[in-house]
Amino acid sequence: MSERTVKIASRTGLHARPAALFVKAAAGQGVPVKIRVGDGKAVPAASMLAVLALGAKQGTEVVLEAEGAGADDALDALAALLARDLDAEESTDA
Repeated sequence: MSERTVKIASRTGLHARPAALFVKAAAGQGVPVKIRVGDGKAVPAASMLAVLALGAKQGTEVVLEAEGAGADDALDALAALLARDLDAEESTDA
């Protein structure tokens, strides 16, 4: 199983728009991805409710997990997404 640890960069953490963007990206990876905070239970990254329930705030370290063909590429893409301040990008889109 492959893993990546990344700090949440978005000012609102994994809530609202940043969570929706992450969940959509996770669902499109082609491999099942799980996310957890610390030693907590890993939950499906493609589940909006599960991701919101993590309560991950800005600066929280999360661990992404996946296995199978394409797992490393999927985790790299998702880790890069979480490392960006998606809230700041939202304000520049308007």
